[in-house]
Amino acid sequence: MSLGIYGSSTLTLDTKGRIVIPARYRELLRKSCEGEMIITKDPQYPALIIYPGKLWKEISQKFEALGGLNQKVRSIQWKILGNASVTEFEVGERMTLLIPQILRDFAGLTLKEHIALVGMGSKFELWNLDNWEKKQSGLQVSGEDLIEDLPSTLEEIPF
Repeated sequence: MSLGIYGSSTLTLDTKGRIVIPARYRELLRKSCEGEMIITKDPQYPALIIYPGKLWKEISQKFEALGGLNQKVRSIQWKILGNASVTEFEVGERMTLLIPQILRDFAGLTLKEHIALVGMGSKFELWNLDNWEKKQSGLQVSGEDLIEDLPSTLEEIPF
């Protein structure tokens, strides 16, 4: 289920660790956030994933239903579920979203610095701008953990 969240924007992380979601996403989020946004770690890159509430409910249920005995599955459950920050989010004039410190540290996001917000259909990715530019150039970034041979149960989850 794609919401039509596409494109990238360069934003600034304010002095309180917040970003302002661009107004062009307002109507899409009105239909899908259900009063909250969820921010968590990307399982493979030093970046964050931001899910609207409705999509998060679907994805988190699928992750919770997986068994935890497979090491790769468990590792991704820890990154996605164990690091999730559920934040109240109001779709309005100024759509601010607080990025918790522990998640900012993971993604290398610094206050008052430019960052990249990337629309990925139904969710956003949030990147340190230097890392985003490296990935756009086909380079690796420090902290990549590319998981090979994903169990088929994970391949079906649109995370």
